Amino acid sequence: MKKILIISIILTASVLAASAQVSVEAVIDSIQIFVGQQAHVTLTATAKENAKVEFPQFKPMEYITPGVEVLDRQELEQQPQDNGFVSRSMVYTMTSFDDTLYYIPPMTVKIDGKPYKSKSLALKVLTIEVDTLHAEQFFGPKDVQDNPFQWSDWSLPFWLSVLMLVLLAVAYYLYLRLRDNKPIISHIRIVKRLLPHQKAMKEIEQIKADKMVSSENSKEYYTKLTDTLRKYIEERYGFNAMEMTSSEIIERLIEGVRSQETGDRNQSLDELRQLFTTADLVKFAKYSTLINENDANLVNAIDFINQTKLENVPVEETVKPQLSEEDQRSQKTRRVLKYFITAIGVVSLVIFGYVVYTLYMLLN
Repeated sequence: MKKILIISIILTASVLAASAQVSVEAVIDSIQIFVGQQAHVTLTATAKENAKVEFPQFKPMEYITPGVEVLDRQELEQQPQDNGFVSRSMVYTMTSFDDTLYYIPPMTVKIDGKPYKSKSLALKVLTIEVDTLHAEQFFGPKDVQDNPFQWSDWSLPFWLSVLMLVLLAVAYYLYLRLRDNKPIISHIRIVKRLLPHQKAMKEIEQIKADKMVSSENSKEYYTKLTDTLRKYIEERYGFNAMEMTSSEIIERLIEGVRSQETGDRNQSLDELRQLFTTADLVKFAKYSTLINENDANLVNAIDFINQTKLENVPVEETVKPQLSEEDQRSQKTRRVLKYFITAIGVVSLVIFGYVVYTLYMLLN
């Protein structure tokens, strides 16, 4: 019995010694606040490191006591103490909107299921004195005012938008060149061309310059003159006059202009027929002509050209280069171009997202 009594006394003393080191304390950072201000109550529990500590749970806007609301709670890091003990703290944010002195009751913390209470606290809430005798000194709420425009706030999204549009234009151009299998830069030439009647008159002037009208070689003269007329008719009317006989050319001209030609042009056709007949006689029948006959045929040729020429026709022609097989892009080049277009698209998308986010922040 004596041994049992001694053991019981020792165990009781150990429990009492351990309990003596377990503590719960509550501290308020300010015992006096104005209406609507906040006060912070720090609840600290000191216990064994492996002890289970349960702090009071308050929901937002819940009253810890009538008139005092708990807005938030935040647990702090535990602090080590002596003999294997640690301190755990919870900070409660409180406020009140009624001016009076509040009694904050003790707060209970459960340690290993056993409740421990802190000391009670006091909170005095003060109101702001209002001079009701001089109401003219008070001003009502002002309207919402817009922030002044500052280019420094908008310059970055503006220039990024310009850069994005340029990148998209470059990407679209590269896409079109890739789709059509064309070089990135193509050289287009604009050349001037002579009209059919201009070419013919240039040839006739050369005939005059060579004095072929008065030459004894009539065959060369009429061959040169009829070839000039055949080329003119071929370009002017669009049929292969170089491979046709003189009579076929005249018949084709008569059919083509019958519904629209005037008497002057019919006369020109008769004179042209006579010119071709004389030329055939000279070339194939060794017919000899006189100088005045040669002059008359030359004048008839000029009259026919002047009667049938087309004016007010564009004399400039756009010549686009024809791509050879060597100009076709290799598979490697096309692959690199695709990656480049994709990279431009991704960069443009990122810029667009950043611009939208910046504008949203500026407007809100």
